[in-house]
Amino acid sequence: MRARRLPADKRRLSDDEKERQMKHILMIATGGTIASKETIRGLVPAISPGELLACVPEIAAVCEVHTVQPFNLDSTDIYAAHWLEIARIIRENYAAFDGFVVTHGTDTMAYTAAALSYLIQNSAKPIVLTGSQRSVYSRDTDARRNLADAFAFCADERAYGVRIVFNGSVILGTRAKKTRTRSFNAFSSIDFPAVAVMREDGPFYYLEGEKPSGAPVFFDTLDENVFVLKMIPGLHADIFDYLDRRADGLIIESFGTGGLPDYEGDAFSARLAGFLAKGKTAVLTTQVEREGSALDKYAVGRKLRGCGRVLEARCMTLEAVVAKLMWALSLARGEEAEKLFYTPVEHDIF
Repeated sequence: MRARRLPADKRRLSDDEKERQMKHILMIATGGTIASKETIRGLVPAISPGELLACVPEIAAVCEVHTVQPFNLDSTDIYAAHWLEIARIIRENYAAFDGFVVTHGTDTMAYTAAALSYLIQNSAKPIVLTGSQRSVYSRDTDARRNLADAFAFCADERAYGVRIVFNGSVILGTRAKKTRTRSFNAFSSIDFPAVAVMREDGPFYYLEGEKPSGAPVFFDTLDENVFVLKMIPGLHADIFDYLDRRADGLIIESFGTGGLPDYEGDAFSARLAGFLAKGKTAVLTTQVEREGSALDKYAVGRKLRGCGRVLEARCMTLEAVVAKLMWALSLARGEEAEKLFYTPVEHDIF
């Protein structure tokens, strides 16, 4: 009698069969604390992706990893050109891999995650960012756990879209903010729940969501001429002498629920109106971390309605506002840019 062939999960798999069933993940190493070594100048990114993976050998049992290192930088040095480069690498390799893990410094990771959320939309494949507060070579590092969690989440069948995986939390790329400079729980999900938490047997989902259907939508342009003006008491309106020349988009990080001061003969309102009259775009947000803006609450906020087209960030993170305005202004101006800004992407605005 011919032996019955057992289902794949009931019989011993050959090495070739195991390899075919494993997820193929591309690791994009960009530097950061996780890849840093101590020097006389302080911590400097100097560790290769191969060295990183060698520190977490258990990843090899979860997925097959290929690596690329487009740059090796402290994340303080990472900006729009690097976001576009990461997005380009993912676009060119999208068909060949089941997911992507981006190792990154923590200081600007939330900006990169937000930017990738706009540059790569409708992705059914996971794009996971992680890093650490201490070098992978530190004795008490968080790097090994974060790397293991990032690959475990990326290899999960239910994972999709841009996410940050850090200290056991899985956070939407549009909702993440670095809120601690030293502690291992460095990132918080702002005004929105974490998607999942990582456990020994994989992710436990709070919000599983539904994988996007159809092909991903890639974008390859950003308008870098976006300026964040953080209001401080007594700031002079002549700052617009600079903004008029250099900025296509202005983000006003105001106090409380949002508004402009009345001092200096209401000069701020006049200068903002002049800025907008040049066809530029302004967004009002708040310095307060949670609960967002509400322009109609106070007179200092309501008067912005008379200055021209002033958009309101509501409960978006500053990182998401910056990245989304760069993305929107690279595609359109005026009313069309406003429509793009107010179109929700990955629960960034509501």
